Amino acid sequence: MKYQFIQDHEDTHRVTVLCEALDLKRSSYYDWRLRQQSEREKQNAVLLDKIRMIHKATRESYGAIKTWKQLRASGEHCGLHRVERLRKKHGIEAKRMRLFRSASSGRNTEPVADNVLNREFTVAQPDRVWVGDITFIATRKGVLFLATIIDLYSRQVVGWSMSNKQDRYLVKDALLMAIEARKPASGLIHHTDQGCQYMSRDYQVLLEAHEIIPSASRKGNCHDNAVAESFFSHLKNELIYHRDFMNQDEARSAIFDYIEVFYNRQRLHQTLDYKTPIEYEMMKVA
Repeated sequence: MKYQFIQDHEDTHRVTVLCEALDLKRSSYYDWRLRQQSEREKQNAVLLDKIRMIHKATRESYGAIKTWKQLRASGEHCGLHRVERLRKKHGIEAKRMRLFRSASSGRNTEPVADNVLNREFTVAQPDRVWVGDITFIATRKGVLFLATIIDLYSRQVVGWSMSNKQDRYLVKDALLMAIEARKPASGLIHHTDQGCQYMSRDYQVLLEAHEIIPSASRKGNCHDNAVAESFFSHLKNELIYHRDFMNQDEARSAIFDYIEVFYNRQRLHQTLDYKTPIEYEMMKVA
C-alpha cells in the first residue's frame, strides 16, 4: 500500500518527495495516518482493558512478561514491548517485593538428617523431592501459623496446615495431607530446615514409616531451602502484606483461596516455562 510505504520511509525521506514520487497528495496521506492512529488507539484501549483484568485476577503480582504470556495464551496477538508500554503509561506495576521473616522457633544443635538435597532444586519426576517450611501470618486476633509441603518437580503445594500453635502437629498435618493426596513411592526425599518441629521424634518416625528420606538445611542457611522460602515470599507479597485480617478464620480462608485456587491452578511460573503447577504436572502425565 502506498500510504504504508510512505510511513515506513518518512524517517529517511521527506514526505513531500515521497508523495510526489507516488503521485499522492500530502493531505490525503496525513488523513490516512490520523485514521491509522485512531484505529491503533482503539486497539490499545481494548488491550489495556485485558491487561487490567489480568492485573486484577493475578492479585497485581505479574510483571510485563507474565502478563504478555497470559494474553498470548488467551489468543491475544500482541507484542511484549506493546504490553510494556501500555503498563508503564498507565501506571500498572506488580506489587513491590518485601522481605519476610521465617517462623522458625528453634534449631537442634545436632540435626538428625544430612543435607541430602544439597540445593538440587531441579527434579525430573513428581513426588521425588518435597520441601517443607513454616511461616506466620499476623491478624488482629493473634498469629496464624502455616506449614506447607511443595513438590519440587512442579512447585505445587501438595500439603498444608494452619494452626494458632507452632508445634509438631502443625507440620505433621501438612505432611499427612501430602502423603494422603500423593501416595508417594518409597525413597522420596523430604527437605526442611532444622526447626525443632521437623527434627522431633514424632516427625522422624512418620517419615520412617512411609520410607521417606529426611534432608535438612545447614544451620542458619535459608538458601538450602530456597524454593520453600520463595513460595512464602510470593504469598506474603501477593496476599498477606496487602490485607488486614480481622481474625485467624479470615486469614485461613484467604490463604486457602491463594494456595488452592490461585497458586496451584492459575499462577504462571517462570521456572515451569510459564505454566501453572497443575498444568505442568498434567503435561508430564500426558
